[in-house]
Amino acid sequence: MFDLDAYLARLALSERPAADAEGLAALQRAHRLAIPFENLDIALGRGIRIDSDSVFDKLVTGHRGGYCFEHNRLFLDALAALGFAARPLLARVWLGATAVPPLTHTFSLVTIDGTEWVADAGFGGSYGPIMPLIDGEEAVSSDGARFRIARDETHGWMLSRDGHPGTTDGRGTGEGFQPQYSFTLAPVWDADLAVSNLWTSTAPASRFTQLRIVSIVLPRGLASLTDRIYRRRAGDEEASAEISDPRVYRMRLSLMFGLHFSAEDVAGLGLFPAAA
Repeated sequence: MFDLDAYLARLALSERPAADAEGLAALQRAHRLAIPFENLDIALGRGIRIDSDSVFDKLVTGHRGGYCFEHNRLFLDALAALGFAARPLLARVWLGATAVPPLTHTFSLVTIDGTEWVADAGFGGSYGPIMPLIDGEEAVSSDGARFRIARDETHGWMLSRDGHPGTTDGRGTGEGFQPQYSFTLAPVWDADLAVSNLWTSTAPASRFTQLRIVSIVLPRGLASLTDRIYRRRAGDEEASAEISDPRVYRMRLSLMFGLHFSAEDVAGLGLFPAAA
């Protein structure tokens, strides 16, 4: 059984959201503000398990973060517990892509009173609000970025973003709307998610085996830590720095992202030379 009360407490929500569009928006927003995006277990050799029990133990009980396959497993379980009709979809992330990318992202398709909505509690590149699946529909996120959903002749649907690069992870930025990810409405089964998660977490070509990535949505921005590079934009204020001291890295994980790692775990990430 899904412990909805524990999940809502993790999100600092005192009341259960209603199973409507407003409730969906509030739940996704609270989820992204409370639970960081991160892939650090890959570098630590722990692997990524995406069954419901493992994800709940890690992200809720253990107060950790995760990447899309973890976030959206948890989010889907919460949606079911709240009475939403929802199912997973798989997507191809186009940020910085030079060829057709693999299916390395998952999010939720939620049906409310006959209207289908795109809800994504686990996209690390930026924060996008929930959106109805309507060709040409646009929405504005809390950081001021505009998002658009449109039909794509080759790839089904495309989500695009037009906004400040400081509230992204640095990929896929430029003038005007930039493609974020494409998807179809084909059914997605647990076996499909398992295959995509395996590639994403183990393939040498995967971004998540090459970089240590952490981010968290802020009320009006985003903070990120990619390897040793820290970036933060909140409203009109922006800061960036390279971290050269593992003690500072550990402190940043704790204070900004709510991740409490031991000194041994930080050393295990391989970001800092071992002391002589």
